[in-house]
Amino acid sequence: MRKITGSLVVVLLVMVLASSALANWQGTITLWDAPRWRDENDDQFHWIKAKIAEFEELNPGVKIELIETPWAELGEKLSIAIAGRAWPDIVPVDISGAINKSHLEQGVVEPLDAFFTEEELADFFPGAIAAYTYNDNLYGVPMSMTAHVMLLNLDHFEEAGVEPPENGKWTWDEFVEKAEALTFDDKYGFTTYILAGYYEAWPFFYMDGARPIVDGKFALDSPEAISAIQKLVDLKFSAGAAPIGMGSSDVGGSFAALANEEQRHVASGPWNTWAIASVTTEGGVNYIENVMVAEYPVGDAGAPVTIGGAGGWVVMHQQNRDKLEKVVELTKFLSTTEEQYTFATNYGTFPARISAEALDPFADQPLMRRAAEMMEHAEPVPDHPNWVQIDERIQAELQLIFAGEKSVEQGMQDAARAVERFLQ
Repeated sequence: MRKITGSLVVVLLVMVLASSALANWQGTITLWDAPRWRDENDDQFHWIKAKIAEFEELNPGVKIELIETPWAELGEKLSIAIAGRAWPDIVPVDISGAINKSHLEQGVVEPLDAFFTEEELADFFPGAIAAYTYNDNLYGVPMSMTAHVMLLNLDHFEEAGVEPPENGKWTWDEFVEKAEALTFDDKYGFTTYILAGYYEAWPFFYMDGARPIVDGKFALDSPEAISAIQKLVDLKFSAGAAPIGMGSSDVGGSFAALANEEQRHVASGPWNTWAIASVTTEGGVNYIENVMVAEYPVGDAGAPVTIGGAGGWVVMHQQNRDKLEKVVELTKFLSTTEEQYTFATNYGTFPARISAEALDPFADQPLMRRAAEMMEHAEPVPDHPNWVQIDERIQAELQLIFAGEKSVEQGMQDAARAVERFLQ
């Protein structure tokens, strides 16, 4: 009996020590983040810095190294880190972009199901969970949901004597008519950009009924796709209602053309909902006093369409399982109901948690409420293991088309050949 009792004591002691070691793991966690909303000092990383300070105070001995990374560079930088097996611990990406399905199958990303109770998971919108789920495993913590919308500078409309679309709804023909009327004195009715991993322009390509992949095959060379892309090309080259840079990869220039007080010269453009907060913040250089949120124009398909998705945190593979517990704890700390409410009210995103939406973050934000109505028309980017490579090649051809170097037909035929092996 004494031997049995002694053995039990040893087992219990080991369990206690293991639990203590788990709770008291110390070391450095590397966290990548990209710019969010600005504070009074023009710091776009102030939110994450404050959360890091809070977490470090609650967890003595834990140091969080923040790597500030522009959104436009995040995907490529992470791909290089993964190739060199020198990835960070936490990154703010989804699992359809810089992280793809092959990375999940290779074990590059940690599955997190074991760290969440059924009650915790029930607080997330099903679409947010679905965006981070693959083969019935959860690979990340959803933080927000977004969609793309049209932003209209109503001051430009007023100056041109053009009525904005009623209730933010318009057909393609109405959109073209207004864009042409808004083009005068080196000002233009519309602009956008083309860049791998970004989809502001893509709802235009969907408006006649096309989609990039249909039944496993490339479909942006279909008549519906050619028709839609050609319409946007004609808006630039035939109607002259867009600047020469429209369709390039110049993200910053496109936004400045719409919003920057010293550079604005276009009346409308498509943007992710995060841009709403930027253009409605008084005192900022991108503040537009009179702005409207509108739907994308309706084409031959007869219904509006947009592209949406979910954002959040992904935990990269950890060799040290004790460290993994602490990394997941930090990830949860960054994505609570309160933090998602903060993002909704400051960053122009929709909460991924039901409890955060219940706090009514857009009670005094009519533009965000209008944008939320468009979520019902939102579609995700194609769910394909090689989507990153496919997307890069499609976007490269689109850039050539909008630069006038290829016809729409030739560019999409070349895209079809370029992506064929990735679709297989």
